[in-house]
Amino acid sequence: MKEEFLHFMWQYKLFDVNNLKSELNETIQIIKPGAHNNNSGPDFLNAQLKINDQLWAGNVEIHINSSDWYAHKHENDENYDAVILHVVWCHDSEVFMKNNKPMPTLELKSLVNEDLLGNYHNLFYKTLRWIPCEKEIVNVDSFLMNNWLERLYVERLENKSVLIKELLSRSNNDYEAVLFQLLARNFGLKINGDAFLQLVQSFSFSTLRKVCFNEQELSALLFGQAGFLEKDIENEYFIQLKKEYDYLKHKHNLEPISNNLFQFFRMRPTNFPTIRIAQLVALFHKHQNLFSKLMQLNKIEDFYSLFSVEVNDFWKEHYTFETESKKTLKKLTKSFVDLLLINTIIPLQFVYKQSKGEEVNEEDFFKLIKQIKPEKNSIIDKFSDLKIGITSAFDSQALLELKNNYCTEKRCLQCAIGNHLLRA
Repeated sequence: MKEEFLHFMWQYKLFDVNNLKSELNETIQIIKPGAHNNNSGPDFLNAQLKINDQLWAGNVEIHINSSDWYAHKHENDENYDAVILHVVWCHDSEVFMKNNKPMPTLELKSLVNEDLLGNYHNLFYKTLRWIPCEKEIVNVDSFLMNNWLERLYVERLENKSVLIKELLSRSNNDYEAVLFQLLARNFGLKINGDAFLQLVQSFSFSTLRKVCFNEQELSALLFGQAGFLEKDIENEYFIQLKKEYDYLKHKHNLEPISNNLFQFFRMRPTNFPTIRIAQLVALFHKHQNLFSKLMQLNKIEDFYSLFSVEVNDFWKEHYTFETESKKTLKKLTKSFVDLLLINTIIPLQFVYKQSKGEEVNEEDFFKLIKQIKPEKNSIIDKFSDLKIGITSAFDSQALLELKNNYCTEKRCLQCAIGNHLLRA
């Protein structure tokens, strides 16, 4: 038995509430169980109870054993002076109040339905399961499931908002600068994301604003700061960029990062850092006010159109400054734009609307994310094996939140699915 489960039972009164008796044979009637307290102090605040026909208002403390009151030293903590009922699984010791009278104590062990206990053990102690409810989740009512997925997706947006707000705080709420940092991080994908973020944080965004109107200067800034212009390579384009970067480096007092931070090994050439930097250059050269444009869009086709940019002619025939390729446009694919939408643009829209004090209509975000195809990864594949319908990125994002922040942590009591299965 875990105390968290006792909290759950008390909150929802999942025990026989008729003819309740304390260990001193006092009659107990629950008017209000109180508000669950997640901070220090008693477990439930502002409860209302009738004990022997006397109405009491105060707090409720819950333990596995009565003796835990003394083990936790509550008798010396004034925060527990207003406790009016001690709820326990097992009454193994008398507890006394400050006036030396016995604390009213309710033992739950004999009041709980065996089916509820069976459901509890089924969820929490089937250790070989991928998720606790993997055998039961497919049978959960679709209305409950859809509502919970909506809540999970909003939680995922809120979690993604944490980094955005940190970056905004550091940049004096410059949304264009934060967009640049977040997009760069996404352009690097998982392998090079940190290196790309370090790259764009190695110079002031005001510097980028000054050079973004000139494609060659912008290229020189990004490739130079990434450390890719340190060598001596005999091709005209490289020599031009190197010369341009030497000028910018002196003018803006720049210091490049090491190009050893960028990984090429076992990567598809289209994901090479050099190609992703070239695409980033093309994007910010074409759209100098990218943030304001992105905040106005809500249709997937419009995003695809906005991100349809062409790299410099040199990169159409190269993967690195030294490695040639068959001539291709090397445009951003729709699947790559989808990742940008999922991980940067939609969360940034969410934070921006909140910051303006506008009422955030969650349905607008649901509508947009549902236009995007679901991600493909091992977690989503496993949910598919469990016969969970996954038709869009809305489903895959919500299920990732479910798996990582609920199932893995065994937070079934805070999960709408687990909550439902426990009481089924």
